[in-house]
Amino acid sequence: MKIIDAHMHLSNIKEFKSIAVEKSTVDYSCNGLVHEYKASNVVLGIAMGLTETNSGRLPDHNTSTPMGIDLEDKIPSNIVYCLGINPYKLGREEIKELELRLQRPEVVGLKVYLGYYPFYGYDEVYKPVYELAEKYKVPVVFHTGDTLSDEGLLKYSHPLTLDEIAVKHRWVNFVMAHFGDPWCLDAAEVVYKNSNMFADLSGLMVGNDKTIKRLKDSPLFFHHLRHGLAFCDNYSKFLFGTDWPLVPIAPYIEFVRELIPEEYHQEVFYDTATKVFPKIKRLL
Repeated sequence: MKIIDAHMHLSNIKEFKSIAVEKSTVDYSCNGLVHEYKASNVVLGIAMGLTETNSGRLPDHNTSTPMGIDLEDKIPSNIVYCLGINPYKLGREEIKELELRLQRPEVVGLKVYLGYYPFYGYDEVYKPVYELAEKYKVPVVFHTGDTLSDEGLLKYSHPLTLDEIAVKHRWVNFVMAHFGDPWCLDAAEVVYKNSNMFADLSGLMVGNDKTIKRLKDSPLFFHHLRHGLAFCDNYSKFLFGTDWPLVPIAPYIEFVRELIPEEYHQEVFYDTATKVFPKIKRLL
């Protein structure tokens, strides 16, 4: 089965490099990614644009909008990306640059880092972002749930805050990254209620293959996640993603395969991504 990784990273971020060495033990490089993707039949990766001007400062309030991917000068041909948004840098010139970059074939969406920046998704500062998403028919991906940085503020990344956005912007598709973990039941209600709200299953843990096995086999660790999936009762609203380099690709695929009933694997691992990110169809 062909797989689309709908949420991963390929940015020169100090925290990602540290996690790759100390926790997930992956080769955080383009060569490392290509090797892991080939071994697991991942045909396309959708990277989340993120940059930092001050190494180790996550979130970085000074980095410019739009944020791209900058781990290496040349990225693999099967990687596309979402432009990252810094709400502190959303003036007239930044909006103009966002629009220009959205016209590039490798740009397939927009990424809003709720929790990392102290703005709710329904804040007026993001209104031009949603207007551009509607104009260019690309989705907006939101970080939701726990933040990698202990400087994040969780009230801004709670999934219930996305309900208002989905209602106000019915012609835009939205993706709730990480299914709002640990508030998966609240996240499930927002996904269930709104036809234009989806969720990805990336970043549900951080670590190597041993960590993944230990946590996935725990009787309680993912009880809330399974409850949310069951409540939503619509697997076509979910996309597979890894949040690489936070985890190695192959064992995380196995984790999601066990989580999702087999009859829905095609949708979760491939089909839904092509619907939510229509610009990727030309690459498949």
